[in-house]
Amino acid sequence: MLHAIFFHRLFGPIKPQTFEVLDVTIPAVSDQETEQLVDEKVDAFWKGLEGGFSKRGQIIVTISEKKPKKNWFSIGEEEVPWEQWVINAELRQPKTEKDRENARSALASTLTKAIHTMIMHTSSEKGRAAVPPITDANTISPFPFKVIVKVDNVEVG
Repeated sequence: MLHAIFFHRLFGPIKPQTFEVLDVTIPAVSDQETEQLVDEKVDAFWKGLEGGFSKRGQIIVTISEKKPKKNWFSIGEEEVPWEQWVINAELRQPKTEKDRENARSALASTLTKAIHTMIMHTSSEKGRAAVPPITDANTISPFPFKVIVKVDNVEVG
């Protein structure tokens, strides 16, 4: 899902690619730094799940724009969020093969719905209107973004 978010919200020059996950095609950006960031955040998520009792977590992507900071005593910029994506995840361990097949089917359906929701939002009038003016199209992301990983409401990695 991180790959799909970046595919739809990195507005610079990108090289598209896709991944197949449970027979669902996930759009992605072919960029070493982006792929490394995704790998690091997913690894942090897994390590957070392994080390604790909770089997639930979130990966939160916040996209901001830089605006002049309005303060009496200082001049500078501040990052003002304009969109946030929250990926909720739960680790389940099916006990039987039938349970595993059902979980796989449910996850594929959930992925499909999530991708559809993402496409509908980013291509909608509201989704397009949320995007601030792009002032630099030469970088892969004209907007700063943060990816936060939480397990049991505690930030990890």
